[in-house]
Amino acid sequence: MSSTQPRPVYVIGAGPGGLAVAAALRARGVRAVVVEKSDGVGASWRGHYARLHLHTTRRLSALPGLAIPRRFGRWVSRDDVVRYLEKYAEFHELELVTGVEVTRIERAPAAADAGDGGGDGGGDGGGATAGEGPGWLLHASGGRVLAGRAVVVATGFNHTPRLPDWPGRDTYTGALAHASAYRDPKPYEGRDVLVVGAGNTGAEIAVDLAEGGAARVRLAVRTAPHIVRRSTAGWPAQRTGILVRRLPVRLVDRLGALTAKVSVPDLTAYGLPRPESGLYSRVRQGAIPVQDVGLIAAVRAGTVEPVAAVEAFDGAEVVLADGSRITPDAVVAATGYRRGLEGLIGHLDVLDERGRPLAHGRRTPAQAPGLYFTGFTNPISGMFREMALDAEKIAKALARRLGVRAEARRAAAHLPDTGLRPVDPPA
Repeated sequence: MSSTQPRPVYVIGAGPGGLAVAAALRARGVRAVVVEKSDGVGASWRGHYARLHLHTTRRLSALPGLAIPRRFGRWVSRDDVVRYLEKYAEFHELELVTGVEVTRIERAPAAADAGDGGGDGGGDGGGATAGEGPGWLLHASGGRVLAGRAVVVATGFNHTPRLPDWPGRDTYTGALAHASAYRDPKPYEGRDVLVVGAGNTGAEIAVDLAEGGAARVRLAVRTAPHIVRRSTAGWPAQRTGILVRRLPVRLVDRLGALTAKVSVPDLTAYGLPRPESGLYSRVRQGAIPVQDVGLIAAVRAGTVEPVAAVEAFDGAEVVLADGSRITPDAVVAATGYRRGLEGLIGHLDVLDERGRPLAHGRRTPAQAPGLYFTGFTNPISGMFREMALDAEKIAKALARRLGVRAEARRAAAHLPDTGLRPVDPPA
């Protein structure tokens, strides 16, 4: 059949954000092709540590158009998240191309807009729809150049592991690994382990190590985190986050302090004092509260020992901010990630000084119309929930931008091939 959409919208990344946008676009009759550099959906989730569960509830974490099965429980495990994402791609019959990495995105020149669609991803040719504006060229592995009407970047909040360049790091004689390489505590049985970073990942890995047979577990803390109960009397912390996220920061800070005094014991005597700054003030700075999945009990029992932040390495020793020195057998650095967008779009002047997109969700940068971003925030209301909401907003904005009419919905299930080979639907 001939196509009224000769070029697709390209979605980069087959994680939850990318899949959600693709499904929402398809539902509106907009052809979307998901390009993923790994060999399947949910690559980041496949690589997380085995203990991990969503910190948000099953009901509030579903993506558009498909509920998460009840059998997965209230707090969905890592493996079940992957199963859900596989089923999601199959259920929505998404056009998915794996093993192809997009390395650079550029505005298409006028000639390309009127040309044949740019090779592998160009469909059957034809020019831009009136009013949609210039398209985009995606340079990808294998020498491919893909031409798209618009692009949604969904490469993920946790993209490139960030390992601080501590003085003397190369002299350390123990085992040093980023948390992205941690899977389970078995390799650390009987060993003295230092976990660096008291965010959700560091806190949970420390507990996992303590419960999994490590001889000693210390947690290096630079700034004391806010700790919240994942659920109190059946009420999940996520619902509180949804309710308060639009309230004034100072008010939420006060409410958070009162709640903490009632629900979270003071761990100052154990080396983990209450934070000086307010909970929501920290959130606005990018620091999400730590949801307690065993940290409080482990600290009180002495199986996880908070210590000062890491300042340097010196051979077998780790130098801490308080001047003390310790000699752990291994160090796990839960020191976060970078968005890793500079090589992809850094030349388009759409990133801030921290490498984050200047626009997000349905908003597109003024200097790069037709370029959208999803999954680059970490809100207290839940990342999956916000990606689901963003997906609907992006799809609505793009359908309007591209002039896709309502009757295109009926043809959405019969869109043409991309020219690339999509993966087989998961079993």
